[in-house]
Amino acid sequence: MSELRFDPITARWVIIAPERKLRPHEFLVPHPHTPSPREDCPFEPGRESLTPPEILRLPPPGGGEGWQVRVVPNKFPALRVEGEVHREGLGLHDRVTGIGAHEVIIESPRHDVSMADLEPEELALVFAAWRHRIADLRRDLRLRYVLVFKNHGRGAGASLSHPHSQLIATPIIPRVVVQELGAARKHFRAKERCIFCDLIRQELRLDERIALETEHFIALEPFASSFPFETWILPRAHRHDLAAASDGDLLALAVIVREILQRLRSLLDDPPYNMVVHTAPSPHPRPGLPDYWSTIEHDFHWHIELIPRITRL
Repeated sequence: MSELRFDPITARWVIIAPERKLRPHEFLVPHPHTPSPREDCPFEPGRESLTPPEILRLPPPGGGEGWQVRVVPNKFPALRVEGEVHREGLGLHDRVTGIGAHEVIIESPRHDVSMADLEPEELALVFAAWRHRIADLRRDLRLRYVLVFKNHGRGAGASLSHPHSQLIATPIIPRVVVQELGAARKHFRAKERCIFCDLIRQELRLDERIALETEHFIALEPFASSFPFETWILPRAHRHDLAAASDGDLLALAVIVREILQRLRSLLDDPPYNMVVHTAPSPHPRPGLPDYWSTIEHDFHWHIELIPRITRL
């Protein structure tokens, strides 16, 4: 059975999945790089029996037959939903049983398209599926975070050409999110303001790193970017949780995400990229810490981080 192990030197949780013969990675689970021609693709319409039973199906915009988005369990999950969470200390190290969920969001019935090719109404349905699955998985008291991510291109870890994203729900919170939550809480306690809202106001004032702005969203290049062309997409109004976004919010998000992806494709010749959603964690009370999430609605700000993979270490 898989398990999560904590490295006290890097403060990083890693999934160890011996049955998958994986190298350790923090949630962005790799797959063998094999081609996926249409005739072998399990995500094609009419081949629904080749995937595990679907969890969610959304019809095309405006209705009609067939499906636009499907969500299915990952056929080879890094974590499994069955069982109880056991937390164990091993000297300096910690170990947690590999309880969780690992799902695939099939973003379109069309095989040879990318997220940049979807119409805004189609892309909004992908985000609606993300929203639905985050909200549903949070009902499980064993799970503390739902990580939604997309790998585009073989250089970013994608193994299937058919457009899809993934989510992994875990009994721990990933390190980078813990760091963001801590910084946001510290800023709010000192100033009673959201640090992300302060960042948006500053970037709008300076107008040096804004890639695109719309009425409801802003795309910016972080001052301390870790990667070339790294882009953050944030709601302009304070919003702490993607799961609380309205349909109108998701359509507005689709417009700006599509435009940014099309620009990157044009500028960098369709680069591989990772897209990761940073949203609020599950609000379940922590044992002995009844006020642990008391300010989360005020101090955190959900956003998407887009990382083109155009350089190597």
